[in-house]
Amino acid sequence: MALLVQKYGGTSVASIERIKQVAAKVAAAKRAGKDVVVVVSAMAGETNRLIALAQEISKLPDEREKDVLIATGEQVTVALLSLALKEIGQPARSYLGHQVRIETDNAYGKACILSIDSTKIVEALKTGEVVVIAGFQGVDENDNITTLGRGGSDTSAVALAAFLNADACEIYSDVEGVFTTDPRICPDARKLAKVSYDEMIELASTGAKVLEIRSVEFAKKFAVPVHVRSTFTELEGTWLVEEDDSMSDVLVSGVACDKNEAKITLLRVPDRPGLAAQLFGPIADAHIVVDMIIQNASEDGTTDMTFTVPKADHQKALAIVERALPAVHAKGIKVDTEIAKISVVGVGMRTHAGVAAKMFEVLAREQINIQMISTSEIKISVVIAAQHADQAVRALHDAFIR
Repeated sequence: MALLVQKYGGTSVASIERIKQVAAKVAAAKRAGKDVVVVVSAMAGETNRLIALAQEISKLPDEREKDVLIATGEQVTVALLSLALKEIGQPARSYLGHQVRIETDNAYGKACILSIDSTKIVEALKTGEVVVIAGFQGVDENDNITTLGRGGSDTSAVALAAFLNADACEIYSDVEGVFTTDPRICPDARKLAKVSYDEMIELASTGAKVLEIRSVEFAKKFAVPVHVRSTFTELEGTWLVEEDDSMSDVLVSGVACDKNEAKITLLRVPDRPGLAAQLFGPIADAHIVVDMIIQNASEDGTTDMTFTVPKADHQKALAIVERALPAVHAKGIKVDTEIAKISVVGVGMRTHAGVAAKMFEVLAREQINIQMISTSEIKISVVIAAQHADQAVRALHDAFIR
C-alpha cells in the first residue's frame, strides 16, 4: 500500500471548522487506499501568542523553557485532528515528538533532526490508523524538548517521509504552490508546475516562504517527491523534483525577497589574520546563521567588515560582537535592520552569462542602490534598503520572467 505523508500548516488548522475539513481530506486519502501520516502545525497565531507570553516575563527568555512552552501549540492540534478523524469514523492516533522519538541536537529554537524511530508509526499504520504527529518539535539526547524554528513542521514532514520511505510528501498551506515571485507583491507571478531541489533550496534561503530550507535539503538528500499545494482547492500544485534538461532552458525561475535580515558592520578593524575567526566563531557557537559577509579592501591597515544575520537573532549577534570589540580592536559598530535581500534564482544560470549584468542594470534604472552582493552557481543576491524591496521585485520579475 502506498504511503503518503501530509503536512498541514497553521492556516489549514486555524479553526475547528478547518480542522474538520482537513480530517475529511485525510480520510479521503485513506479511502483511496493509502496509508497516511499527517504532520500538523499549531493553529494560526498560536506560536506567536505563546512567544508573547514568554516575553511578558523575560525580554530574552531562557531558550530551553521557551521551547517547552511553544511546543504545546502542536499538542493541541494533533489531539483535535485525531478527535475529528475519529468522529467521522476514521481510526487515528496522535503522537508528540518525544513519543515517536524525533531526536534532534540541542540547538533550542532551531534544532536539527538527527534520527526518527518509526516503530510506533509503522505499528499504528498496520492497524489501519491514520498517524497524526506534532510537527516543529523533537527531543535531544537528554530528553529536553526542542523546536525546529519557523517552518519547522515542513522539516518534520519531509524528514518523516524520508525515514519512512514514503511515496510522496504533500505540503498543504494557503498557497497553491511555488510561484515565480510573491503574488502579493507582483500580480503577474505565475505558479510553477515543477522546480528542482537546488532551485527551491536557493529560493527558500533567500526569502521564499513556501518551504523551510531544511525540509528541501532533506527532500534532495533522500529524493523525496514533494508536492506543494493548497488545502482549500483540489488544484495541482508544484512538484519538487530532480533537475532535468528542460529546466536549464529557463534562465531565471524565480525572484525572492527576504525582509527578515539585519546588517551589522564593524568599523575600522585591523586588517590582520585571525580576525574573522575571532568574530564568527562565537557567533557560530550561538547557532546564529551568518548569510552574507563583505570585507572592504584595506589601504591604511584597517578595514570595515559587514555581515548579515536573521533579524530575529540580530540582538544576540550584536551582544556577541560587542563582547568581542576589545579583542578585535574595532572603532565602532553600525546596525541596520531596514534592509531587504533580493535574489534571482534559476538553474539556467549555470549555462548562460549576463544575468548579473542585467540585474544590476535593472536596479540602476530603478535608482536602487546595491549595498552588498552575493552569488552562487544558480543565484545572485543583493542587499538593498527595505523601502525599495517591492519595487525591485516587480522590476526584476518583469525583466527576467515572461
